[in-house]
Amino acid sequence: MSDQAPEHDEAHGGALASRLNWLRAAVLGANDGIVSTAGLVVGVAGATGDRGTLLTAGLAGLLAGSMSMAAGEYVSVSTQRDSEKAALAMEKRELREQPEAELVELTGLLEERGLSRDVAREAAQQLTERDALRAHARVELGIDPDALTNPWHAAWASFVAFTAGALLPLLAIVLPPADWRLAVTVVSVLGALALTGWSGARLGSAAVRPAVVRNVGGGAMAMAVTHGAGALLGAVGV
Repeated sequence: MSDQAPEHDEAHGGALASRLNWLRAAVLGANDGIVSTAGLVVGVAGATGDRGTLLTAGLAGLLAGSMSMAAGEYVSVSTQRDSEKAALAMEKRELREQPEAELVELTGLLEERGLSRDVAREAAQQLTERDALRAHARVELGIDPDALTNPWHAAWASFVAFTAGALLPLLAIVLPPADWRLAVTVVSVLGALALTGWSGARLGSAAVRPAVVRNVGGGAMAMAVTHGAGALLGAVGV
């Protein structure tokens, strides 16, 4: 038997959590793009069958939604990043001014994770000697100082995910012949929502069937309501 340890490439800790968060955000962004744009173009289709009007409405909804998602994600993640930086700055100051108290605190935190008092003390001393700020950031604050959230990455990811989702109902409503537009759009959208519901459930280790039913049911309701409103407004000449 070989003494060499087998290779093990499984992601752990923050790397895995970060990857899953990005995947969930992408799925949710695409789902928002599908539902909001589908509701818009199906609603307009209830009032008019003009291809140019449908394309204009769909493009306007796509651009407005994607920019809104990107701006909201940028602001949200920027706030999170500022909070992380402030917490790290405070921890750095405490380590400089009260090193012994911080060592005791780190020891206590390691004890809470299941280590004995002696082992926790030894581990805290070694971690402090190696990199005190990184040790406290990870154990006490739950922050990886080498992987702070990036608002620009989040903004672009949301923009791309929403745009990709919104393109499906937009193309489905303008490309087919007039008599097939609504049917093709509804079938395409419900199929895509089933896929995003399944993906979101698998990423979150949740039950797949309820997630798919909720997703498809919500999208179907949104399209039914907007199409009904558009048909009503079109009938009265608004």
